[in-house]
Amino acid sequence: MKKQLNKIAKDTNIFLKKYITLQKYSQLMPPMKYGLFPGGKKIRSKILIDLGSLFSIDYKTLIIIGSAIECIHAYSLIHDDLPCMDDDNIRRGKPSTHVKFGESTAVLAGNSLLTLAFEILSSPNLKLNEKVKIDLVKKLSECSGHLGIAGGQFLDLSYERKKVSKKKIIEMEIKKTGMLFSFCCAVPAIIKKKTIQEIKFFENIGFKVGLLFQIADDLIDLKGNSKEAGKQTGKDQKKGKATLINLLGHDDSIKYCDKIIKDINKNLKKYGSKSEKIKDTLNYILNRKK
Repeated sequence: MKKQLNKIAKDTNIFLKKYITLQKYSQLMPPMKYGLFPGGKKIRSKILIDLGSLFSIDYKTLIIIGSAIECIHAYSLIHDDLPCMDDDNIRRGKPSTHVKFGESTAVLAGNSLLTLAFEILSSPNLKLNEKVKIDLVKKLSECSGHLGIAGGQFLDLSYERKKVSKKKIIEMEIKKTGMLFSFCCAVPAIIKKKTIQEIKFFENIGFKVGLLFQIADDLIDLKGNSKEAGKQTGKDQKKGKATLINLLGHDDSIKYCDKIIKDINKNLKKYGSKSEKIKDTLNYILNRKK
């Protein structure tokens, strides 16, 4: 698993570095690169490639789309870390972008990474027909804005120190984390021009993957080591965050994750041995330390 993740991370970073280097230089490039590189584990790109293998999608095509996804993810982390948001000073084992470059620069660098994602999806580098590109841009836009990441972050902040129902927490976490994973899972079906029903099938799998990822992330915050995690841990309870762990408790949250994994594996059973890679990825997501 680690070898596969390392390869995906390396190939993604090679593409992004080349893509950015070929652009006209601006003073926002250093903070953009700082927030983007060396980057995280590339689990979103791994899920994209796992699902892409079900449809035999070209690896290089998926790396380019994964690069756009990583730009969105990096933008969201830069903004989430801001003092007006979650106020985190450490990210991926180094000072957060706003600590290094200042708050206003961090906001602009995040905005620039957000728009860079759509530039990548619409570029000639991505060898797909224009209709498919438009569909990908539309879907990623939905997953990134008020119906997705931004809306989820708004709810996350709004729910602090409040009694929130399980249903509302799940809805919030699906927006905040699940929507981008739903895009990763839907991409191969969109490329293959599958029916709306089939695309929805994979989007729903992505929602579950995102929920699994978020619970695992909250478990790291609860029990993880800050140095190993590369970020401050133990902050969710201090801030009164609405999480499934705070609502259900540690043991029941683990059981909930096991059920999610079982449901996803059951849904993908019809793809036979081709779905083995995603099984390994799901187990990795739950058991990771950072």
